[in-house]
Amino acid sequence: MPEPQPDLAHLRLERPAEGVARLVLDNPDQRNAMSDAMTESWVAAVDHLAADPTVRVVVVTGAGSAFCSGGNTSWIASEPDATVDHLRDRMLPFYRAWLSIRRLEVPTIAAINGPAIGAGLCMALACDIRYAASGARMGLPFVKLGMHAGMAGTYLLPEVVGPAAARDLLLTGRLVEGAEALGLGLVSRVMDPATFDDEVLAAAEGIAATAPIATKLTKLALLGGHADLEHCLQWEALAQPVTLATADLQEGIRASQERRAPVFTGR
Repeated sequence: MPEPQPDLAHLRLERPAEGVARLVLDNPDQRNAMSDAMTESWVAAVDHLAADPTVRVVVVTGAGSAFCSGGNTSWIASEPDATVDHLRDRMLPFYRAWLSIRRLEVPTIAAINGPAIGAGLCMALACDIRYAASGARMGLPFVKLGMHAGMAGTYLLPEVVGPAAARDLLLTGRLVEGAEALGLGLVSRVMDPATFDDEVLAAAEGIAATAPIATKLTKLALLGGHADLEHCLQWEALAQPVTLATADLQEGIRASQERRAPVFTGR
């Protein structure tokens, strides 16, 4: 049985469908800025989800009109006389707290319902898949605030959109949305805001219905990357036989033959 759900502040943990967990950033008055309370709750929620074997996919979204406006700017500017070492000691735990979503073994979806700015977009980039509501603006405008990018922005953005597009977005600090974000590969789909939540949930339910072992191994392969083709072949020559030895493989084959939806159990 999963552990009792932790007490959370500025964050909601919902279970909208079987196998689906949804984390809702819930600080709408501050456009879901990453408060201290939200950061602490985020770590607790990720720990809770990581230990729950019933979770097969995690969706992250924002309450109100924004996805996440990033770090709290008053917090960022609160110590103008602090040393670099002191500020580094503050920033690293903050980065690692929010990037902890990358350690989840199940697929993660950033449902970008509104603006995703700065560290807010970095957190979305740390997810496996990004869907956006039409009109949602996204960007890393760190240079416009007089600061270097943080929270792995200079790693995650090139990983997602490629180095040329990343240079454009990071050096100009401009925001993108809709068709441009889709064309850059920043998001996989752009959806009507009126049906956004339902469409994202349907996509999440589709992922939750896949074979858990195969899905986790596929995520691990994609997250770790391969040094070259031979390393990829060696990995797949181990990972694919692992899945061929599962009961879920037999169920998948039977379901295909019987022209019905498979029921996977993770065994």
